[in-house]
Amino acid sequence: VQVVESGGGLVQSGGSLKLSCEVSGRTLSAYDIGWYRQAPGKEREYLARLWDNGLTQYEDAVKGRFTIFRGTTKNVVYLQMNNLKPEETAVYYCKYIGGPGDSWGRGTQVTVSS
Repeated sequence: VQVVESGGGLVQSGGSLKLSCEVSGRTLSAYDIGWYRQAPGKEREYLARLWDNGLTQYEDAVKGRFTIFRGTTKNVVYLQMNNLKPEETAVYYCKYIGGPGDSWGRGTQVTVSS
């Protein structure tokens, strides 16, 4: 399974970005997608998850500002991020959660300027 993130870039504090996660390869018919981020010198942290049945879950720090959703094709999942803060500058990663094993993308850089 291959996972490719895109949509990162430079945005001002309070701005918005929409990240994309495209999954390809031999995926299961049902799988979940998670978004994570890793800031310099910090551990990778969980942000949100989209279950195959459509349920979503968010980490408290992004709840109400970030939205995870599928596009018109199942293999593309987005993370809409609003009201971004400088401390959210990080590499954002997408994770395929299914079988036979989870797969990570290489990440996309998001930089939020103050």
